[in-house]
Amino acid sequence: MQSSERIDNYYTASRNDHSTYPALVGDHSVDIVIVGAGFTGIATAVELSERGYKVSVVEAHRVGWGATGRNGGQVTGSLSGDAAIEKQLHNMVGTDAKELMHLLRWHGHDIIKQRVERYSIQCDLQYGHLNTAYRESDIPDLQMAMTAAQDAGLSEHVSWLDKGQVQEKLATPLYHGGVLNNYNMHLHSLNLCLGEAAAACSLGATIYEQSPVSGIQAPANATGKVRVKTAAGSISANTVIVAGNAYHRLFQRQLKGLVFPAILGNLTTAPLGKELARKIIPDNLAVYDSRMVLDYYRLTADHRLMFGGGTNYSGRDINNVASALRPGLEATFPDLKGVEIDYAWTGTAGIVVNRIPALGVIGNNVYFAQGYSGHGIASSHIMAEIMADAISGTQERFDVFSKLKHVRLAMGPRAGSALIALGMAYYQLKDRFK
Repeated sequence: MQSSERIDNYYTASRNDHSTYPALVGDHSVDIVIVGAGFTGIATAVELSERGYKVSVVEAHRVGWGATGRNGGQVTGSLSGDAAIEKQLHNMVGTDAKELMHLLRWHGHDIIKQRVERYSIQCDLQYGHLNTAYRESDIPDLQMAMTAAQDAGLSEHVSWLDKGQVQEKLATPLYHGGVLNNYNMHLHSLNLCLGEAAAACSLGATIYEQSPVSGIQAPANATGKVRVKTAAGSISANTVIVAGNAYHRLFQRQLKGLVFPAILGNLTTAPLGKELARKIIPDNLAVYDSRMVLDYYRLTADHRLMFGGGTNYSGRDINNVASALRPGLEATFPDLKGVEIDYAWTGTAGIVVNRIPALGVIGNNVYFAQGYSGHGIASSHIMAEIMADAISGTQERFDVFSKLKHVRLAMGPRAGSALIALGMAYYQLKDRFK
């Protein structure tokens, strides 16, 4: 059984805010209850609190305990299911699909930038990202993506680097080129979430930690109250938002076969010192490569290398994360051979088979958002805004995104994860022999 306290990782050790929130005790009433205090839940709490709603957030562990406090900290315009999303949007809204795709790719950046500025959130936000070509055969696809970003209005931010230029940006022999994007960002994801939680509370929201939800009682009609229950209390509200992503087991009948867990591995080295850190990544860029199961990495504010990869789609945890990731780290940066690793950990991402984020309503007055398939920092903030708009009476974007069709697997989590793992093994073989 996993602890409800914070895991031992780099984000926990370097967080700015050590506040804790009380457990839910007794019966309460608010306008909106949000279940889950990761990025989706906390970002939605900010959105709704800014609009004057009385909001409570109920979290089984601590704020940012799940994937929010375990990811690689990269905020990019990438979408795993971009082709499937664009095709469906075009069939639904025609030429407006282009505008909606731009929103999905880039609007999360704007929300995060504005929120960091508005609430003075200290989260080591930095600009600059490089999407690298692991093989020469990957170059055409990356250049197409670059052209699409330029056509979407980012021409001043996005450019192509050839192999030699990439080696000026990264002290590695691995890559054959890459897309440099100075609109993308990287940051300390737990500090961003904790800062947003503090912002929500400053606006009147309440947060309850270490309060696992035991049940949600939806009303028989749209005018009734929803009741969220825990072991020691309950909250009644007009609306509930389920924001647990891969970490919750609520509404299993309605959400069955939609989201499956992928286990992500991540680590941080011991501090490298400014000189060595700037030698391996001179311009402090975040990086990920072009493989289906990719490596991703960046420098931290205290000059460590954060390095992630080795995603396990079976749903089983990764044994000895440091040992699993070290070969990839040392192959990428030979200068770091034998480097000491201070923290290594895993996290769980919610994967939708066709990689389309899942947004919708269950019964009366129960909303949900989940399944960002590895691109959750930006996507969660976009979905938070869309849900807040819908609850506030502006339904247009919610209606579109909630109608997107998702591939569901008519089986339990274990069998579904095994099937997804088999499919990903196929793509890994393609990556190896391409």
